[in-house]
Amino acid sequence: MANAALENQPTVDDIYREVNRIKSIVTDAVDDGVQSAIRAMKQGRDAAEDVVHDARHAIRRNPFQSAGVILAAGVVIGSLVTLFTVRRS
Repeated sequence: MANAALENQPTVDDIYREVNRIKSIVTDAVDDGVQSAIRAMKQGRDAAEDVVHDARHAIRRNPFQSAGVILAAGVVIGSLVTLFTVRRS
């Protein structure tokens, strides 16, 4: 009975092969994650470049409307800052 239990134990080579297999699986998963992150970063950069290009084009087409929008945004932000600073005093 005791001999049967000893015979079923894995050898050093078995353990080494299993460790290498697990190492390969983990390495592949990390590599896939890195590649996905790089791909997402490139897509995000491309999307940001498209937004900047579209904004520049819209400003060139309608410069007065763009100035009005910027002025209105400035007034709103300034009003909010003033409102919050007055409330705290």
